[in-house]
Amino acid sequence: MTTAAVRPVAIKIDEDIKVRVKRLADARHRTSHWLMREAITQYVFREEKREAFRQDTLKAWEEYRTTGLHVTVDEADAWLAQLEQGKDIEPPACHV
Repeated sequence: MTTAAVRPVAIKIDEDIKVRVKRLADARHRTSHWLMREAITQYVFREEKREAFRQDTLKAWEEYRTTGLHVTVDEADAWLAQLEQGKDIEPPACHV
């Protein structure tokens, strides 16, 4: 297994946040360092997913602008209602 190089990084935080991080770390029986690494890791993971969703949205919008293919709100709602009832049905066909 290959391990990634871990390098120290300095960040500047105000004293209030520093105290709050320390208090939370103590309550979790962790170090402040662990808590900040975990927070950054979770933030990056969440923001990568958000960015991927944004890119997918832009791609879908561009495809719609190019082709005009779509489903109506009523068609989408009817399909989602069927899924909520446990029916495994295909999504409605796109049309112009």
